[in-house]
Amino acid sequence: MGERDEKYLLIALGGNAFQTKGEVGTPENYWRNAYRAAETIVRIVKEGYRVAITHGNGPQVGVIMEWMERSKDVIPPMSMDIAGAMTQGWLGYLLMQSIHNILIKYGIKDSVKGVVAIVNQVLVSKEDPAWRNPTKYVGSYFAEEEAKKLAKEKGWTFKPDPRGGWRRVVPSPDPKENVEVEAVKKLLNEGWIVVASGGGGIPVIRNSDGSLQGVEAVIDKDLAGEVLATALEVGTFVVLTDVDGAYIDFGKPTQRKIDVMTASEAEKYYKQGHFKPGAMGPKVLASIRFVRRGGKKAIIGHLYKGYEVIKGLSGTMIVPD
Repeated sequence: MGERDEKYLLIALGGNAFQTKGEVGTPENYWRNAYRAAETIVRIVKEGYRVAITHGNGPQVGVIMEWMERSKDVIPPMSMDIAGAMTQGWLGYLLMQSIHNILIKYGIKDSVKGVVAIVNQVLVSKEDPAWRNPTKYVGSYFAEEEAKKLAKEKGWTFKPDPRGGWRRVVPSPDPKENVEVEAVKKLLNEGWIVVASGGGGIPVIRNSDGSLQGVEAVIDKDLAGEVLATALEVGTFVVLTDVDGAYIDFGKPTQRKIDVMTASEAEKYYKQGHFKPGAMGPKVLASIRFVRRGGKKAIIGHLYKGYEVIKGLSGTMIVPD
């Protein structure tokens, strides 16, 4: 790809791209939201942009784990890495078909090679401190007594969820490397729209002999998206979520949206605690990493204004110092 080109994008779609707040998650819900995301993606493709896409999978992994919990007496439960792979197929299919159909709708299908979603592994470290401090809530809610029983039976870790009840927590290690990145790069450069690193990627560790092994963890999809964006050498990293940008004092009477900030300014606000873990925090951290690793700009904004965000007309832009 050579010099970083701002028309090469990686777009990270939040979980609301598939299941918005208040929806129960029917196939109709999923298709409607996938088509909305597809409209934004195709609109930008029409202008000559090359696009790779990643997405969240939090609600969908929760659904799969609920299925496994309810059917465990009949069907053996799968491990979390397998559940993550299942969501990559599920959500990748929705995006592939919806984008394909919107390309046809606008008569520009021949302007790209096609749309492809790949099952994608992401390497994490055996030495990551996250293994000693699981923090990511997954799966169903339990009463304290039942949670303690499951912890003893399965060796799982449970913590009280601020939203009520007890839930399993798993490690969320930092992503280090996208295993299939060369395939993604080849597809992107040849004109494909590529869906990869879904749900943060399937977490794997590398053994001393070079073999890979899936692990019980959840990787933050924005941090994993940055790893992929940097490896692809795209010029622009776009995070589409359910708020219109990054705010100082979010939720307080003094809240103020930031339109543009440098990586150093973003880091200062991040360290001051303005961007909360599990919410805006990882998005800002991923953006800081991207521009410091050679990216031209990162933009965080609302999914429903995706085109305006990509064009720099909405959202919060993070730029190099």
